[in-house]
Amino acid sequence: MRIELVIFDCDGVIADSEVLSASVMIEQLAELGLILGPDDIRRDFLGRSFPTVAKVIRESFSRELPADFEAEYRRRLLLRFEDELAPTPGFPDMLSDLRTPCCVATSSSPPRVARTLQLLGLSEFFGPDVFTASQVAHGKPAPDLFLFAASRMGIEPAAALVVEDSLPGIEAARAAGMRVLAYHGASHLRGHPLAIPADVQSFDNWRDFPHLLKQAETLGEVR
Repeated sequence: MRIELVIFDCDGVIADSEVLSASVMIEQLAELGLILGPDDIRRDFLGRSFPTVAKVIRESFSRELPADFEAEYRRRLLLRFEDELAPTPGFPDMLSDLRTPCCVATSSSPPRVARTLQLLGLSEFFGPDVFTASQVAHGKPAPDLFLFAASRMGIEPAAALVVEDSLPGIEAARAAGMRVLAYHGASHLRGHPLAIPADVQSFDNWRDFPHLLKQAETLGEVR
C-alpha cells in the first residue's frame, strides 16, 4: 500500500532536544533530593507525556512533586531551547525534498512543540498539522494520538508511516496499525541504541529516509 502520510514525532526525531530535556529534568529533581541519571530518563521517560513522567516519579520515590514543578520545568526548558535547540542532523534538508504529506504527533505540550517548531523555522511548513497528547484520552504507547493524527489528515491508518525514537512511540504506531521506522540519530541515542523489536527497521541518517520510504511503499512493509 502506498504511503500517503508520514507522521513525525517531534523531540528526538525533528528536534535534537532530548538531551536538553533530560538535563533540565535531572537538575530540577536534584534540587528536591531526587536523584536520577540519563539512563533512568532514557528508560522511563522517553516518549511519554508529563503526567506519565510525574506518575513514574511519584511511584519511584513515594513522593508528590510540587504543584509548580511542571510549569517550572517547562519554563527552564524553553530557556535552554532559546540558546541550544537544533534540528536533528539533516532533517530540514530531507523535509524540503519530501513530497509525501506529513504531520507531527508528539507527547509534548502544545506550547513546547509550537516553540520548538518556531525556533527550528518549521512552523510554517507544518502549519496546523501538529497534534499533541493533550488532544486524546491516552498517550503513547496507546494508539490514540496516531489514530487521531491520521483521522485529522484524512488518511487511513494502514497508509501512514510513523517515525519514532522511543519504544512507547513504536508500540503506539504498531497498535494503530501503521508502519513504523525507528530513528536513532539524535544525541540522546548515540551510544545508547534502543532495544527495538527485531522486525522494526532503524536508521540514523536522514539521507537514508527517501530510500526507506520508497521501500515501504514497494514492499508494503519496512524490512
